[in-house]
Amino acid sequence: MPPARELLEVQLNDFDPRLRWDALEQLWEQAKRGDFDLPEQGKAVNLHCHSFFSFNGYGQSPACVAWKARCLGLAAAGLVDFDVLDGVDEFFDACRLVGLRTCAGLETRIFLPEFATREINSPGEPGIAYYMGAGFTSSTLASPGLLPRLKETAQQRNQSMLARINPHMRPVELDYEGDVLPLAPKGNATERHLCIAFDRKAKEVFPKAEKRAAFWAEKLGGDPDKIQAMFKEPPVFHAFFRSKVMKAGGVGYVKPEGQEFPEFRTVTKFVKDSGAIPTYAWLDGTSDGEQAMDELLELVTSCGVEAINIIPDRNWNIKDPAVKSRKMAEMETIIDMANSKGLPILVGTEINAYGQRLVDDFAAPEMASLVEPAYEAALIMHGHTALQVRYGMGYVSAWAQSRFCSAKDKMAFYRRVGERIEPSDGNRLGAVGPEMNPEEVLLALKDA
Repeated sequence: MPPARELLEVQLNDFDPRLRWDALEQLWEQAKRGDFDLPEQGKAVNLHCHSFFSFNGYGQSPACVAWKARCLGLAAAGLVDFDVLDGVDEFFDACRLVGLRTCAGLETRIFLPEFATREINSPGEPGIAYYMGAGFTSSTLASPGLLPRLKETAQQRNQSMLARINPHMRPVELDYEGDVLPLAPKGNATERHLCIAFDRKAKEVFPKAEKRAAFWAEKLGGDPDKIQAMFKEPPVFHAFFRSKVMKAGGVGYVKPEGQEFPEFRTVTKFVKDSGAIPTYAWLDGTSDGEQAMDELLELVTSCGVEAINIIPDRNWNIKDPAVKSRKMAEMETIIDMANSKGLPILVGTEINAYGQRLVDDFAAPEMASLVEPAYEAALIMHGHTALQVRYGMGYVSAWAQSRFCSAKDKMAFYRRVGERIEPSDGNRLGAVGPEMNPEEVLLALKDA
């Protein structure tokens, strides 16, 4: 008797890649046999999924992210881990197996000198911005360039933070290599891994929940009974711990200086040199920097940004009517700006915190203006990935730069490529070559 679906889905998140792949193959075989039904694929997408190679709120591997996306009936899924590309190859293989159009990217933080005195999309940190490269095609780059530095800088920040937190938390102290790094498959620990490690260590030092709650109340402030109630939902306690210790005002927090992060143009060049698409990660339009969106967008696009990322749920799924109204208006504005400039709009929910949706509610009225742009971006990214992998003919390639007069023409071409190339149809590209013009490429794909 084959293993139950539930057991295999747990195995999808094992740190052993062989066990993950075995579980995915078995799940797919069960689905093909009709042991359970998978929904028809619609137009919903999530192109901004973090995995456990940086942090996923549900502990999901790249293979699991792909599987969950297919189980939800998504048309496409995109992997975006923080500071690393470790999961890209596994994600592509998994998406091909289960029939998902796909792309992969990387998220990091950068310094934008022109906005050094203005907050952009990193709350409380002027000049510092979350930033993306979308459309990477492999876990291994021919020229790693900036990539090792991104991971190394992040780990140095974590260790520096831990050095400030440990004395305050005695007798609950962590060893970074022994307690924290094993929580991440390839050692790319984040602040959230620190939270998990402190929670585990506290359970060792104070096995009884009542004494542990009293300890945390002393160290973090708050009511011991309320803290103890959080123990029933560890992610809730971890978020509380992080807010008290690692954010502004916490013992572990030191306001970063912009120069700690790589400069915007340096990261943009690295992304383009890697064949990927520099992408601005829009937050909500309410910061000083994003209130000057005309200026900001003109600056970043003049330096090479060719796409934009939006996380819709945090801009419309809001209880306060006044806040929701303002953020919805800002979101509509950025959608209009992106459309007018010919910038594909990548949409996703991150899944880097417990409780986040695995996919936006594309049926919600508030999402109406994003359904088609998000689906179009997914097709564009899929078309870019297919051509870049095989021939270096991706969205920012020399081939593309020499053959399109406008961003909108380029978007239309890569969308059509994305429509014609099925997830498992890489072999259909055999008739395509870089000597062709766009019309010849589309004709070759149609005839294949």
